[in-house]
Amino acid sequence: MYERMPMKCKDLISIADLLPSDIEEIFTVTRELKEWHAKGYDEKCLNGKILGMIFEKSSMRTRVSFEVAMVQLGGHAIYLTQGDINLGKREAVKDGARVLSRYVDGIVIRTFGQETIQELARYATVPVINALSDYLHPCQALTDMYTIKEKFGTYTNVKIAYIGDGNNVARSLAQICAKLGIHFYVASPKGYELSSEFLAKAKQMAEGYDVIHLSHDPKEVAKNAQVLYTDTWVSMGQEAEKAVRQQAFRDFQINNDIVKLAKNDVKVMHCLPAHRGEEITDDVLDGPNSIVYDQAENRLHVEKALLKLLLRK
Repeated sequence: MYERMPMKCKDLISIADLLPSDIEEIFTVTRELKEWHAKGYDEKCLNGKILGMIFEKSSMRTRVSFEVAMVQLGGHAIYLTQGDINLGKREAVKDGARVLSRYVDGIVIRTFGQETIQELARYATVPVINALSDYLHPCQALTDMYTIKEKFGTYTNVKIAYIGDGNNVARSLAQICAKLGIHFYVASPKGYELSSEFLAKAKQMAEGYDVIHLSHDPKEVAKNAQVLYTDTWVSMGQEAEKAVRQQAFRDFQINNDIVKLAKNDVKVMHCLPAHRGEEITDDVLDGPNSIVYDQAENRLHVEKALLKLLLRK
């Protein structure tokens, strides 16, 4: 099995933490673990290791993929809800970090505030993985880029068009495209774009190159795209904004008219869960261009690679 582990970071809090070589390393290990699994063999490199999973936001894919990943690698996972520990309220984040570090070999956290993850990582002595915050979703972006490379054989000169909210998924996709020099086109309604402050930092990651392109016209970014990507218009915690958001995003749906503007072999992606009939239509989500379920499967394999690289240090 593949043994080199050159990643320098202790944690995965943001794609900004990774070097391009780290990303390639993750993809190499992902491919190997996936190929071995398909042959009926799983490397038990985390035998005896325990992963603590803090979920202040519920999720089917994140919970199942990380738990299955640990089992396939020979370890175990403990699922902790906000009701179990009430991190930051019942107990200070730094105290929770220090105590959990005495019990487990790694921590996965899915929460609202990015600052909670940063504080947890600051005080934890074991690796911390950001499984989602309101601001970033690095595991998803790594999975998405791995899936694109898997489908096209490369991500060089692949045009990625994201249509929707400038949310945590869009930010992490923008970061990984900046790191790898991939042109990333984003169409969002006015008021829902990636912020100028975020874009300035992303440009620094791209070493000054202009690889992130913003628009308010979904048809413009869809032209000749090889990847069309969307996400829900109303994320968890934004339910009070639902009516306003649905009105603002009504012209930002991925449907057959948008697909026809892209390349004939365009791949359609969605990080799920999807609100069918809102940000994406049934015929596109279930259609021949959709790779949504391959994308969802790859969360497992990318997370296995992350766990192997971080927990075995």
